[in-house]
Amino acid sequence: MFEHVQAAPPDAILGLNEAFARDENSEKINLSVGVFKDGSGQTPILACVKAAEQSLVQTETSKNYLGIDGLPGFRQLVPSLLLGDDHVAIGEERIACLQTPGGTGGLRVAADLIATLLPNATMWCSQPTWPNHPKVFAAAGLRVQNYPYLDMSTNQLDIEAMLAKLETIPSGDVVCLHASCHNPSGVDPTPVQWQSLATLISNRGLIPVVDCAYQGFGNGLEEDVYGLRTLCEACPEVFVCNSFSKNFGMYSERIGGLTLVAGKSETAKALGSHAKACVRANYSNPPKHGAAVVAEILGSTELSQQWNSELSGMRDRIHHVREEFVTKMSQRVPDRDFSFIKEQKGMFSFSGLNPMQVDRLRNEFSIYIVGSGRINVAGITPTNIDRLCDSIATVL
Repeated sequence: MFEHVQAAPPDAILGLNEAFARDENSEKINLSVGVFKDGSGQTPILACVKAAEQSLVQTETSKNYLGIDGLPGFRQLVPSLLLGDDHVAIGEERIACLQTPGGTGGLRVAADLIATLLPNATMWCSQPTWPNHPKVFAAAGLRVQNYPYLDMSTNQLDIEAMLAKLETIPSGDVVCLHASCHNPSGVDPTPVQWQSLATLISNRGLIPVVDCAYQGFGNGLEEDVYGLRTLCEACPEVFVCNSFSKNFGMYSERIGGLTLVAGKSETAKALGSHAKACVRANYSNPPKHGAAVVAEILGSTELSQQWNSELSGMRDRIHHVREEFVTKMSQRVPDRDFSFIKEQKGMFSFSGLNPMQVDRLRNEFSIYIVGSGRINVAGITPTNIDRLCDSIATVL
C-alpha cells in the first residue's frame, strides 16, 4: 500500500547534519545545528551535570513511571528559574508547570492545548523564526501566520512594523515570541521595546507563547528573561516553553518544560488539567533522568553556583567568537560591515550570505550553513576560524 510513497524532503537543519556526517573532507565545518561547542569543537558535559548524576546513582531507588506532568521537584523549581523566587504568580499559585520532552515537546503540548481550547485561533510567528515552529504548530492543527520582525537591510529589529502588525491581529489569537537569543537572527527587543510589546499584546487580548530556549546564553540568567517577566506582568495568561538542552548542555536527555501562567489559581489548575490530557494522548508521561539532574542542580546551592559559572564560561566564549569573527572578516572584506554579528545574542546569527553563497560554501569548502544564511557561531573554533573567514571572503 505504500509503494507509491516518495521520500520526504530532509529537514532543513538536521538534514544538513546528516550530509555533514557523510562528508569525507577532514577540514569540514558544521555551523548548522544549534549545539554549543567548546574551543576544541566538542560539546562537553558540564561538571555540575556529572556531579548531579553521580549523586543520583547513589540515591535513586526506582525507575517507576513519572506522573503525566513529570517530576514534582523539577516542576517546583522551573517557574522560579523563569520568573524569580518571589514572583507573585508563584505565591498565589497561579502557575501550572509540566515537564516535557525538550522545549519542542513543550511547544507541541502548548499547541495541542490551544487547538483544544481555542480551535479558531491563529498562531502568529516572527518572520523569520525557528523553521520548526510553524511545523509544530501546524501539526497540532493550528493556522500559522507571520508578523514582521527582522529588517534584513539593517539586520535590526523592525519594531515599528512588528507593533503595527500586532495591532491588527484579532483578540484571542496567539503570538509566539522568543524570550532571548532569537533563533535564527540573534536580534532581541530592548527592555523599552519589550514594554511596548507587552502593553500592546495585553491591550489587544492576545495570548503570548514564549519560547525560552537559551536562558543564560545572551546576557545572563536574569537578563534573558526580562521580556518574559514583562509579559507576565502585563498579560493575564502566558504560556512559557523552556528548554534545558543548551544552558545545561543536556541535548540528548530531551528535558524541557511548559509553564502556564494564569490570572487565577483556578484557571491555572484547569489549564494544567487540559495540558495533562494532551500529554496523555501523546507520550503519556516524560522520562525521568534529565529532569532529576536539573532538579538536583537547581536544588543545591553549591551545584547551582557551579552551573552559573560554567554557563557564564559558555556565554563568554560565544561573545569572544563573535568579536573575533567580525575582526577577521573586516580584515578580509574591508568594504563590508559585519559589526551587527557582534551585537547579536546567543548562538545564532544571520550572516548575510545568500542561498547561492551557502551552496558554494558547502560544495567547494565543506562548510555547512543553513540555506537562510544562519550560522551557529558556537561552531567556530580557533582551528577553523581562519579557513572559515577565507572561504566566506571567497564566495562574497
